[in-house]
Amino acid sequence: MKPSHIGRSLAKLFTATLLGTVLTYGQQYGSAPAWVKGMKTPAPNPLDASKVAMGKSLFFDNRLSVDGWISCSSCHDPMHAFSDARRLSVGVSGQRGKRHAPSLLGRGLGESQFWDGRAASLEEQVLQPIVNPDEMGMTFETVLQRLHQNPFYRGLTRESLADALASYVRTIRSENNSFDLFISGWPDMLSETELEGLRLFRGKARCYICHAGNQFTDESFHNTGMAWSGGALQDEGRAAITGKPYHKGAFKTPSLREVGQRGPYMHDGSLATLEEVIEFYDRGGNNNPYLDENIVPLHLSPAEKKALLAFLRNCLTGYIRDGMIKKTN
Repeated sequence: MKPSHIGRSLAKLFTATLLGTVLTYGQQYGSAPAWVKGMKTPAPNPLDASKVAMGKSLFFDNRLSVDGWISCSSCHDPMHAFSDARRLSVGVSGQRGKRHAPSLLGRGLGESQFWDGRAASLEEQVLQPIVNPDEMGMTFETVLQRLHQNPFYRGLTRESLADALASYVRTIRSENNSFDLFISGWPDMLSETELEGLRLFRGKARCYICHAGNQFTDESFHNTGMAWSGGALQDEGRAAITGKPYHKGAFKTPSLREVGQRGPYMHDGSLATLEEVIEFYDRGGNNNPYLDENIVPLHLSPAEKKALLAFLRNCLTGYIRDGMIKKTN
């Protein structure tokens, strides 16, 4: 490793540790942590450390599934950036789902949930997999009866179950990656190749059009052609929810935080690597009657593809955190 690379790595480690200490101090002594800014928290369900702790316990509890084998973490694996390493998620009795489980990173800042946006809030989203026959296959009556056997969950209702799970999911985030540090005034965080990748991301590669903002998503829906095969749409996407023709084959733009750590990619998990993703967009996606107007051939050179890959893989990988620190008096 070159000395400049060693210096950059040490500077990144030092700065990230310092920022983490400041974050912890802020949570303990009452100042609002930065990750709460812009969060979509409904008034009836404010963030509370005790509620978040219960939600985290529920997230890893396989009693939420009818066969007692599956928890939320089965498809949203913390070791895989809270997404699924499998192409398609597997539910109770080995039933294979129709879509890839997306990452939960930053969903507390989201406008709507699921690939097709069918849930308007996290409180609504967290309940759907529990009763979906292809996922956890439960009823609310049965799941509450099971949970009430544990004194920790006694008195839990459908509403408080949703509130706790949603509160925990809101705390799942990625922060302090090289790009975060770079825009915070630490220019040595990015190598020349990574800087070129950033320039491409913001320019010729057109990534910024959909992957915008702090979470690298416009929270909107786009048809990139991924659902088009054999001359037909294999998944209606957002149109199945809205009935609007311009939503045919359109899916929510995912966040790019930790994108290098959580393949496979796309709503159907059909692209195994970031290299495949870059090639897909370089050729202009899959042409179809509903293709988003911003999906066009990019004509990137091999060197440009390498630089873009370096930015995506290296600079958007940070530190994954979840939960809240209970404030002390």
